[in-house]
Amino acid sequence: MDETRLNRYRTNLQERLTQILDLVPDQKDGIRLRKRYGGLIDNLFLFLEDATIPPTNNSSEQAIRMSVIFRRVTNGFRSEWGRDLFAAVRSVVNTGKRQGLTAYQSIQQALSTNGSLFSPS
Repeated sequence: MDETRLNRYRTNLQERLTQILDLVPDQKDGIRLRKRYGGLIDNLFLFLEDATIPPTNNSSEQAIRMSVIFRRVTNGFRSEWGRDLFAAVRSVVNTGKRQGLTAYQSIQQALSTNGSLFSPS
């Protein structure tokens, strides 16, 4: 898509959103929604300006998908420590995956005394 068309879309969206937010709702939920989006208006369409920003949170949903499937298949966890261990391992593996590591490398690095995936760079 060329830059001119993208700018036109961006401007159109911004104008339409401004028109909507200029409306004065009289219901509690409408007032809350207007207040929330009024404070975020400058950030709502950042994905149109920066191609590295995804327009959805699909990556977050995909990250928890395995946990949801596991819970459904096994009918949940039998113990709290099992639940907590599974969540911790998934967290380490998913963090490593985003950094280009295999599951084994992620766990190995998380348990290493020489540094961790979670150490600030």
